[in-house]
This record gives sequence, structure tokens and C-alpha cells, in this order.
Amino acid sequence: MVGRGVGRFVGVCAAVLGLTVSAGAVAQDLAAFYKANPLQIVVGYGPGGGYDAYARVLARHMGKRLPGAPNVIVQNMPGAASMKAANYIYSIAPKDGSQIATFSRGLPMQPLLDNQGVQYDALKMGWVGSVAAETSVMFAWAGTGFSSFEDTQRREMLVSASGAGADSATFPWIMNAVLGTRFRVITGYPDANSTMLAIERSEVQGSAGTSWGSLTSSRADWLAKNRIVVLAQLGLQSNPAIGSAPLIVDLAKDAADRQVLEMIFARQSFAYPYAAPPGLAPDRLAALRAGFNATMKDADFIAEATKMGLEVSPLTGEDMSVLMQKLYATPAHVVERARRAIESGKAAAK
Repeated sequence: MVGRGVGRFVGVCAAVLGLTVSAGAVAQDLAAFYKANPLQIVVGYGPGGGYDAYARVLARHMGKRLPGAPNVIVQNMPGAASMKAANYIYSIAPKDGSQIATFSRGLPMQPLLDNQGVQYDALKMGWVGSVAAETSVMFAWAGTGFSSFEDTQRREMLVSASGAGADSATFPWIMNAVLGTRFRVITGYPDANSTMLAIERSEVQGSAGTSWGSLTSSRADWLAKNRIVVLAQLGLQSNPAIGSAPLIVDLAKDAADRQVLEMIFARQSFAYPYAAPPGLAPDRLAALRAGFNATMKDADFIAEATKMGLEVSPLTGEDMSVLMQKLYATPAHVVERARRAIESGKAAAK
């Protein structure tokens, strides 16, 4: 009996030792990989907007939180309102943990609402996390005659958008269908910075879907000099920093309208998402998530982001995956109503 007990003890010790050695080998392999390969962050927009700003400050701090402390490089890949980057990271990027991408918060839901050009499955993405939640804003350029949300229901307002899948197009089309606003969406601008220039040049009268973080980081002078009038907050929660503008979901006429609005504006919970390719080895995805999560708590990262006017209110990759499952379980009739609204908006924009 004693012999058997000793044998079991030795066996358990050997198993534990084997697991320890195995874990150490994985850590060593990860460190060796990232020492030899920089991490590339693919940004679906050009320089100058909120997504680019977040990616660059993340790149300056995330490397030290990864095994092997790799260099982190930002690569802009604008196109199709950032869908080019989403398609790239899903279908073309190497599946080895050397690349992640950030793109429009609306794209995870795009396959449900309008699958034109979509070459990815949001449920199979390797979600790394989101840097911040967001409340976007509807605003008019001062002097254009729009001073309240109700004004957008009374007369047509021209707003700029970077593409059919961008919030700047989807949000006004949904509001037209559900709340009776009269936005005319001018699409085709290459990126968020171009949509802002269009407002400054009086090509359009404002925006019905611009991130508050983008405004505070890239157009702070507009706010300081009262060049714009905020007409509504676009999200599930109000941001006290924006002021007294009404929250869009509170303007719903009934429960059915609110359900559609909540489905669309749920994307604000993962306002600046980062994804790895599907099929990534579990240890690589785990390392990316751990490095991202640690960076979100890094005092130097938070200080730099705050100085740039960028909010840090992260969501983990695990929580993003759970939220995706929930969103894709939205009742079919709610999804269909939103889809029809977007199709109608696209037809009117042509």
C-alpha cells in the first residue's frame, strides 16, 4: 500500500512538473516570437481621427505589456469606412498574433444590417478589447439655423458621412426611420477628418454621428469657440461632459422604437474595438488580451490619453465576445426594421 501511495505521489509530482515546464515553454515561445516580430496595429482610417489617436497612444505603451516587449507599429489602412481593414484582419492578415486591427464600432453588426462588401464573421473574430465606451453627438455648425433636435424633424439637414457602413451614415438613416428626422446624408468622404472638413467648408450643415472623443481630441477649438451646437447625445448613456442635449434613446415614442435604437446604439459600449484574426492559437490571443488589459491600467498610458482628451473606459475581449453573442441574438423583427431603414437611407443617398 505504501508503495502504491508513493507511486501516486510521484506520478502527481511528475504531472505538475510537466505542466509547469509546458507553461514555461509556451511563455518562452511567446517571448521569442514577439522579440522577433513587432506587433502591427492596422487602423481602418487615415491619420487625424479618434481611432488613429487611440491606436497611436496604445502603440506607445502596449509593447512593454507583451511577452518579449516587442515594438508596436501603427499602419493606416483607410477604405470603405474602415471595412477594408476589417476584411483584411479577418481574411488576409497572418494568424500568428503579429497583427491586430481597429475599425468602426458599427462593423461588428454590419453583417446583420447590410452585408454588402462584408468578408468577415464578427462572432469568429479574436476580440482583444475596446479602449473606451463612447457617446457620439449630433451637431450643427453654428449659424445654420439648427438649435435643437426638433429642428431636424422640421426641415432637411445635410450631414456628411465617410461611407454607408459608418456611424455617420447609419445613425441618421435609423433616426429618419424611427424618429422622423429629415437628414440628407452625403456619403463618400474618405475618413472622419474629411467629414469634419466638409462641415467647416459649409458643404454640409453638421453631423449626425461623430464621436465625442474625436471632437475633443481633434476639434477642441470648435467646442472652445462655440462653433457647433450639440443637438443630441447618441448612445445608451448620457455623458455629463456634453451638457444638457437629450439622449437619443429617450426620444423614442414607444417600446418598439426604443428597441431598435438600443440595438443600433449598443455599439457605443465598444466604441474603439481591437480584433485579431480568427483561428489564432489560444496562447497568442490570451497574450494579446492580457497585454491589452494591462495597458488599460497603465498609469502612463492613462495619463497620456487623458492629456490628449481621450477617455479610457475599457471593455475586455472576453466581454466583447459575450456582447457579440447577445447582439446577434436580437429578435429578427427588430433587425429587419433596422435593415429596412438602412436600405431606404442608402437608396435616398444615391
